[in-house]
Amino acid sequence: MADSKTIQNIDDIEDMLSEPSEPAREILAAIQGNIVVLGAGGKMGPTLAMMLKKAAPQRYIYAVSRFSDNAVQRKLEQAGITTVAVDLLDETQYCSLPNVENLFYLAGMKFGAGGDLPLTWAQNCHIPALVARHYKNSRIVVFSTGNVYPFVDINSGGPTEDTPPEPVGEYAQSCLGRERMFQYFSEIHDTPVTIVRLNYANEPRYGIIVDLALRILNDQPIDLTMGAVNLIWQRDANDYIIRSITIAKSPPAILNVAGPETISIRALAEQIGKSLGKEPKFVSQESSSALLSDASRCIDLFGRPQTTLDQMVSMIVEWVKSGKEVLNKPTKYDVRNGKF
Repeated sequence: MADSKTIQNIDDIEDMLSEPSEPAREILAAIQGNIVVLGAGGKMGPTLAMMLKKAAPQRYIYAVSRFSDNAVQRKLEQAGITTVAVDLLDETQYCSLPNVENLFYLAGMKFGAGGDLPLTWAQNCHIPALVARHYKNSRIVVFSTGNVYPFVDINSGGPTEDTPPEPVGEYAQSCLGRERMFQYFSEIHDTPVTIVRLNYANEPRYGIIVDLALRILNDQPIDLTMGAVNLIWQRDANDYIIRSITIAKSPPAILNVAGPETISIRALAEQIGKSLGKEPKFVSQESSSALLSDASRCIDLFGRPQTTLDQMVSMIVEWVKSGKEVLNKPTKYDVRNGKF
């Protein structure tokens, strides 16, 4: 595991976050066919695509996105990844999509979801239906979210994959809709699918640790009502997600990808504050419930994450306090009414 001293710039971050484990390399060596990452221009897409290319350098790895950021497209191409600019809402463009045996689906909408709910539903439900039908003969891993789960007792350890969904708000409801579309087409076409419910990926430019560090640095209060969360380093999340292709089946497999611990927001903020040399300011009190996930099945299958909470905090706080670039995309982890 690289330490914070090696993170000097964004290239260092992306190189670290895209380093595959040996099991990931072995899995990709064992499966047949080329790979497409749909929605590759977002927060996790570039490093996932880069990890796939590092793990399977002889394969064609395609990255598909609208690519509103040309710099992301150039960086992917420099890594040996073939980029394809497509608007997945336009069904006439699906003829441009590469014909591959393996698909990682990352497309979707969260940030700003409350500002355009029809677009949110189109992105999170209509596109999945189009994609699931188009790639009915492929093996598919679908990004979803722990937001589809109900709030649970803060000391419960979180919902397992067997917990019935109970999404709060239209964003989370639309994410369940995305799952249902892939489930429906998986069952009628016998398409092997894994649905990954992720809570919460972190790296030096975004995530809950970045959110808390910025609030502490800017003397902004931290609301404790959402009193606990699950955290995972983005590299570990990418690695689990790649390896989850081995459990794809019809009807789809579901896998929670998250850190192994239920982490107190108060304790985490105090740890970050100590690293920053500043006292965090708190408001409210911890609720008895929180949005959590139990990642026991993932850890049983693939082992514990390689990066610990202390390592995450050290690397991220060092980056943030140095004033380096962050993505300015708050996780909104503390939202409890589902309005993102």
